[in-house]
Amino acid sequence: MIIMNLPSISYELIILYLLEVGICIGTLGVIFFCNMVYAALSLALVLVLISLLYFLFDADFLAATQILIYVGAINVLILFAIMLISSPKLFTLNFNFTLQSKISAFNCIGLFILLVVTILKTPWSSFQSLYMCNKSNKLDQIGMYLFNKLLLPFELISLLLLIALIGAVLIARRQEYKEKLNTRKLSVLDGNKENFL
Repeated sequence: MIIMNLPSISYELIILYLLEVGICIGTLGVIFFCNMVYAALSLALVLVLISLLYFLFDADFLAATQILIYVGAINVLILFAIMLISSPKLFTLNFNFTLQSKISAFNCIGLFILLVVTILKTPWSSFQSLYMCNKSNKLDQIGMYLFNKLLLPFELISLLLLIALIGAVLIARRQEYKEKLNTRKLSVLDGNKENFL
């Protein structure tokens, strides 16, 4: 095979690049799919590929946690919320920039800049202890590390997911209310026309 003749490229690096390409494709599917069910399934694909990245980096516990919690629980909850609220409709993307969309875009850009600065300024060599915990498979050490030093990010992520779910419910209910209001107006207009005739 051609890959075996290239000693500088390892199989793990090729798998890493393939997983990253799959994550990028799944993320684009989450953004650009008009059908919300397809977008949720793309999110499940992204989460599974991230768990495979954890397996590639010998973080077996984090990979299993990723699959059990995010794919098995949270993504199923998102799909259940989509099915419960309304039938999966095709939502058109409109790019009308209102004040609310400008504020949201400003917040997203600010969060992206904050994330980039955090990644660049994080001393990644200090995470050797977490890597050793994953290698030794001591779950009590991993739990102590996660709930002592990483408790705030976990709580913020859970709060963010709760806010996103509440927002989805409110948007769907508002759309359903508008549709009912429009059907009532049409029925009233039809009744007035019949009375006039």
